[in-house]
Amino acid sequence: MTHKSNPSHSQELTPKFHPELTPSLEELEQQERRLVFRQFTHDDAWALGSLLVGMARERQAPVAIDIHRAGQQLFHAALPGSAPDNDAWIERKRRVVERYGSASYLVGARFRAKGTTFEESSRLDPDTYAAHGGSFPITVEGVGVIGAVTVSGLPQLQDHRFVVEALEEFLGKDR
Repeated sequence: MTHKSNPSHSQELTPKFHPELTPSLEELEQQERRLVFRQFTHDDAWALGSLLVGMARERQAPVAIDIHRAGQQLFHAALPGSAPDNDAWIERKRRVVERYGSASYLVGARFRAKGTTFEESSRLDPDTYAAHGGSFPITVEGVGVIGAVTVSGLPQLQDHRFVVEALEEFLGKDR
């Protein structure tokens, strides 16, 4: 199953990144160490979700956006061009974050670095779990992973980078 959308958007969707460059495991792990909240409230979920919606609208990105905390959906939006399938991808990618405590793209990259795939080696149902980019852990200092922010609708690396860019802006941190 591929996770792609309109390729004509690829250049404008993530302008500060080079789509052909795949991040290293070290870079992905460093993103998780850096992008940590002091707290994460319902209002934070609304503000972060609204930031993501604004970015998506500006770029005409056909995405669905979801924020969960402690098993509760705090934010969800589906933009023009997204489809019900994006909600299924969101659930599957979020479950990977909840199970592994790491970004869904990083989990998949760790399996690829071992010369295998998540689907071949995780022993988890691929209809329930997807280690594809786009779901990032919401980590609170001194607490750990409490939820996930997830985007679906772009190619998986772009989904991941889109979430990371929003978190960097929201948390006021540069790459």
